[in-house]
Amino acid sequence: MAFLILENGTVFEGQRFGALGDTVGEVVFTTGMVGYPETLTDPAYAGQLVVQTFPMVGNYGIIPEDIAPTAAPCGYIVREYCEQPSNFRCEQTLDAFLKQQGVVGLCGIDTRELTTVLREHGTMNAMICDTVPDDLTVLREYTVGRRVADVSCTESRVYPAVGEKRYAITLVDLGTSLTLVHALCEHGCEVTVVPHDTSASAIKHQQPDGVVFAGGPGDPRDCTEYLPVIRELFGKLPMLGVGLGHQLIALSQDGAVEKLPYGHRGANQPVKIAGTSRRTYITNQNHGYVVSEIPEGALPWFRNANDNTCEGIYYTTHYCVTVQFDPNDVVFDRFFALMGGADHA
Repeated sequence: MAFLILENGTVFEGQRFGALGDTVGEVVFTTGMVGYPETLTDPAYAGQLVVQTFPMVGNYGIIPEDIAPTAAPCGYIVREYCEQPSNFRCEQTLDAFLKQQGVVGLCGIDTRELTTVLREHGTMNAMICDTVPDDLTVLREYTVGRRVADVSCTESRVYPAVGEKRYAITLVDLGTSLTLVHALCEHGCEVTVVPHDTSASAIKHQQPDGVVFAGGPGDPRDCTEYLPVIRELFGKLPMLGVGLGHQLIALSQDGAVEKLPYGHRGANQPVKIAGTSRRTYITNQNHGYVVSEIPEGALPWFRNANDNTCEGIYYTTHYCVTVQFDPNDVVFDRFFALMGGADHA
């Protein structure tokens, strides 16, 4: 037996799986029906306890070849986990993977009720533990903090283009997922992934056709050290911002960011092109912050179809586009068009 305690005092009783021990984090929910291995290895979940709203998780086990090697969340919460997965490529059970990665798991709780609490009261801190503590100070004082350095790569790595090379891209790793890297490669890009603290001069020295800022965990307002690098490159090289990169580029141009009540997480998040209702795109997202004030000289590009929050920005005169979700072909096509016509000063 184990417990999930929310900072407002709500207690859920369940059973342990995965790694042993107590853990504290910001509890968030994700609505994806599949893709739990990708969720577990998404760096943007660093410092968080992840709740899967889909009732059974682990059905096809873990396929290491398809995912990043390191898990990001500090805790994982499901209604029911599958002890005997069925997939011819499966190499590990979910339980074994969590044990290997040191991620504390909790199952057997009503994740529907937990999700309802988070939707009504907003994201909050929580603890997985064996006994309910009398003092919840540790929960109320917890913050995800500055996590980019923890999840970024430590040295550069080049990923070759699939097929004919069309562009050379430098991707600044603020906690990006391999999904984005592979998608760029499949679109004909040779991608050089560089650490989060790479200087603007070092990026220029690579002479890329375009730059991508992508990630990641934490509050973008705590990541001000990246803003000078973005400002130095802004307007000089075609730029794509994704996730945390989208938010930081907005901040670098005097935009504003605020925290959402419970965020957008999952592979079924609807967005539409701003000012239109012609088409809705279903996207994969993982973020708890949103650009609340679009910088001067920029236009909203995508809006969330549920709450109308900003999901993308088009900087009309600076060779830059940014989105809050995993880019689709519409986004890639616009970015590639910028690289085809930009002045690489």
